[in-house]
Amino acid sequence: MTAFFCLGLGYTAHRLALELRDQGWHVSGTVRDPARIAGLARDGIEAAVFGSDAVASLLSRATHVIDSIPPIPGEAPLPLVRHADAFTHLEELRWLAYLSTTGVYGDRQGNWVDESDEAAPATERGARRVAAEQAWLIMHERYGLPVHVFRLAGIYGPGRGVLEQVRAGRARRIIKPGQVFSRIHVDDIVATLKASMARPSPGAIYNVCDDEPESPALVTEYACRLLGVTAPRPVAFADADLSVMAASFYADNKRVSNRKIREELGVRLRYPSYREGLAALAASSSPLSALPRSARS
Repeated sequence: MTAFFCLGLGYTAHRLALELRDQGWHVSGTVRDPARIAGLARDGIEAAVFGSDAVASLLSRATHVIDSIPPIPGEAPLPLVRHADAFTHLEELRWLAYLSTTGVYGDRQGNWVDESDEAAPATERGARRVAAEQAWLIMHERYGLPVHVFRLAGIYGPGRGVLEQVRAGRARRIIKPGQVFSRIHVDDIVATLKASMARPSPGAIYNVCDDEPESPALVTEYACRLLGVTAPRPVAFADADLSVMAASFYADNKRVSNRKIREELGVRLRYPSYREGLAALAASSSPLSALPRSARS
């Protein structure tokens, strides 16, 4: 039996787990909050608290593994600290993925970047991701683990993204000339991961993003049009008074290429740009009457 195990059953990994469950896989993974275990069990997902003795038992059955746990400041990649020995004894393991971020490329002043470019993170958060990637790739080189690295762009999907910000009245239209971000719908991430499972290439690194990087201000305007609300007034980046975390996202300006997943994995994106993705989400979501008054005025 094929068995999927996820270190960190977060937004993306949980969605993949549900698809694999529906295809007859055994699915399991780790959580931080023990209160989630019962709900996951109702979904047909077996879960254990990360770091507990039960993790090794679940992991021992795995044929396919994902690590989606963000690195913690000041610590080595957690799975390698607590479960490295278990990974080296997985005789049935066929595929292992680390979910990283396109933030590892740093700032490219709006130019295109692909997997052949060296990582050059501009933030401490990006540097931790590079360290985690390298740790997993060392496990591939030393022990032959079938490691794959996926660098994800900004993730959006049901319940997550600019549409939710508009509905909550929290959307902002921040103007920073020339600034663009790459994005990816969660369903296209899942499709890419499944394509890699079907065509493993241990040691490979893949960018996972859509075809069209765009400025966040234009994406916010489009989301507002879809919902029939007035876009928030434009605010210059210098006047936006962003938190340190929010401002750090604007430190990187690049266009990320997805050519490799198309050419090597045969991926055909369901949502090749934010327009198709947001339109589909808007069509399947709550009507305008459900929006808070602040988002309708």
